[in-house]
Amino acid sequence: MQRRPLLALAVTAFTCGTAFAQAYPNKPIRLIVPFAAGGTTDIIARVVADPLGKALGQPVVVDNKGGAGGAVGATEAARAAPDGYTISMATVSTTAANPAINPKLSYDPIADFVPVINIAATPNVIAVHPSFPAKDYKALVAEIKAHPGKYSYASSGTGGIGHLQTELYKSLAGLFMTHIPYRGAGPALNDVVAGQVPVIFDNVPSSLPFIKSGKLVPLVVAAPQRLAELPNVPTFKEVGLEPVNRMAYYGLLAPKGTPKEIVDKLNAATKKVLEDPAVKKRVEDTGSLIVANTPEQFAQQIKAELAVYKEVVAKQKLTLQ
Repeated sequence: MQRRPLLALAVTAFTCGTAFAQAYPNKPIRLIVPFAAGGTTDIIARVVADPLGKALGQPVVVDNKGGAGGAVGATEAARAAPDGYTISMATVSTTAANPAINPKLSYDPIADFVPVINIAATPNVIAVHPSFPAKDYKALVAEIKAHPGKYSYASSGTGGIGHLQTELYKSLAGLFMTHIPYRGAGPALNDVVAGQVPVIFDNVPSSLPFIKSGKLVPLVVAAPQRLAELPNVPTFKEVGLEPVNRMAYYGLLAPKGTPKEIVDKLNAATKKVLEDPAVKKRVEDTGSLIVANTPEQFAQQIKAELAVYKEVVAKQKLTLQ
């Protein structure tokens, strides 16, 4: 007796949801970047934002919210209304590294977000200021081992991928350097380029301009193979530290509860943007590789990366200090 009314309600809800998705978007979309301007997350976001806005018919406005290894921006993104008008950049820092080391985060990277798409995968690089005594990887290890505690390294923030990946590297290589956290890769890079801090483990896209201009010296990269842009720089696998050889990802997330129709529309529009030769070239010119997968595939990548960094934290006994 009650099946018809319930069915009618279900049909009405589905129809309303579909109509809402079809009308979406009818106002600007806010894209939260959980790091300061100038880092790789910001670079990738700005490459995609303008053409994505054109594809959707409404502007996509980048909003930098840096701090706490990306946790400040990620928390704000998780608490946003699930209507598709606030989306955010997903990074290994915000979805894996930071959650793995910080059990007190005010968001859950799995439960509080809906993955939309993985835009690109990005290699990482250890680079030093030109004044640093070492100019190749072997010399780097020798110099730091000869002077334990003398050198420090900059990162995008405590709990970020730059922090955890460097700590993993230090543990495996038997090195000691002091961690200097910043509010994003941009400010961290600025101080390394200025010679305030000698070492950084950063994404290639944000470091590459400084490397090309001679303001940073690259010593080793986290990538499946040597990079065309840095053909003389070995990978971590080549120097016997393959566990450190992990690339970063940069994707889009929506808050939990965002309708599937909207997630699918965002995914399709982003894929269309990434097929544009001009956009594709701009992303690849940073040293990144286009991924453009499905929401389901990106969800699996996030879960897998979180598991890896939880294991790293447990094995290396890393804590926030």
